[in-house]
Amino acid sequence: MYATELKSTGEYYLRKITTDAKPAGPVTREPRNLNELRKILDPATRTPLPIRVQGAGTASTDCNATESGTTLKTTSLDDIVNIDAYNYTVTAQAGVRLETLVTALAEHGLELVGGYDLQGRTVGGAIAAPCFGPGIGSNGGYFASNVIAMKIIRADGQLLKVDSTQENLLGAFRTSFGALGIIFEATMRVRPIRTFTATHRRVSIDKFAGSVDALTKGDVGFKFYLMPYRDRVYLDLRRYDADPGNAYNAPWRIKDWGESTVLPHIFKSLNRVVPIQSVRYKLIDSLSEATQGLVNSRLVRTGSNATSQSNRNKGKSRRQCYYSTWCFPAANFSMIVKAYKEFCESIYADSQYRCDLPAVGFRLCQDSSSLLSPSFDEAMIAVTTASTQPKGWDDFVIDLAEFAEKWGGTPMISQSRALRAEHVIQIYSKRLDFFRRLRRQLDPDARLLSPFLAQFCQ
Repeated sequence: MYATELKSTGEYYLRKITTDAKPAGPVTREPRNLNELRKILDPATRTPLPIRVQGAGTASTDCNATESGTTLKTTSLDDIVNIDAYNYTVTAQAGVRLETLVTALAEHGLELVGGYDLQGRTVGGAIAAPCFGPGIGSNGGYFASNVIAMKIIRADGQLLKVDSTQENLLGAFRTSFGALGIIFEATMRVRPIRTFTATHRRVSIDKFAGSVDALTKGDVGFKFYLMPYRDRVYLDLRRYDADPGNAYNAPWRIKDWGESTVLPHIFKSLNRVVPIQSVRYKLIDSLSEATQGLVNSRLVRTGSNATSQSNRNKGKSRRQCYYSTWCFPAANFSMIVKAYKEFCESIYADSQYRCDLPAVGFRLCQDSSSLLSPSFDEAMIAVTTASTQPKGWDDFVIDLAEFAEKWGGTPMISQSRALRAEHVIQIYSKRLDFFRRLRRQLDPDARLLSPFLAQFCQ
């Protein structure tokens, strides 16, 4: 059912209200230390409710926003407390940007483990909401899976310490969206910097569909750029080698700059000045293909977790584009990717709307370390659909959400636009029931629960 059909029912408007509402004047607080954070949460302070925590503000939904109450920004809690090069751990406050942490660790010859494709995120945000990247082999999971201890400020201002001896509780606080408590500090596993070789392929969607099962099961990390209107997939394949050579930062920076800054700027300009759609989209797709072919094939050959991450969701570049991410079962993705191409083409034919940026995908290993992990039960493929065009986007993501539900898609509360509460409850099922019970114990007065989160977590 397309969005135009949904408009004839009350469901369309309900979904628009719960996903598209913008913050309208909440109080903003930005604590600089533990005492200030605890004071804000102390009921005696009478901080306007609800209290929603926000790191870099990269969520695509209203997960970290509230129309009233208090937005608690953690970006001033930015101390790297300790780097333990002997035990391979790092302890950092919640507001530390991942790029800052990566740079500090690199000075010790260390890097973060696991997936984190967006370095503009904060440590707390990357733990509290799904954060992933093209990890290799068993490291194809989430950033949060490598957290071994946390200091949490409860809704009543009390300090709670959680570590790996409390695995179930630690797993609940990973990917908890700030609904159980506010992360103040976290200790994570790190490792010596390990380089990999990067190879690139351009294939048709059918050929990609024929190989995605083997790639998902193999000891390889992969990221792909999907261009449904050109029947193209650009594959970024990563493997650890005995001697891959040096990993240089500059090529990855150039790649990221081209993909996250230059192309969105150009595409927004083309959308304004080229009125003929067929001409405009031909130019847009040609530029995307040229960028993938030139930057990836010619420049990016080796890398590491310390060099290969993106700053796509940082600052102005984040505001240039619109995103929605859904996770699909890897076992069925050979069919889903072909259906996605047909879906995009049919939406364009019906509404004349299409995304102007390639969709970006990642393999996510099965990972049960977080209670609300999207890939708790099986390996998944996460697909981020992106566009610079606001007109028509809201209707498109409603249709995209319906497509995702039809194909067994798992929504991410922080990143899946137009998700339905009923679908979230059905997908996360008993795990969400346990999360709700724990949430009511830790926050009986629902001080941390915004209307958006209340749909799933009440």
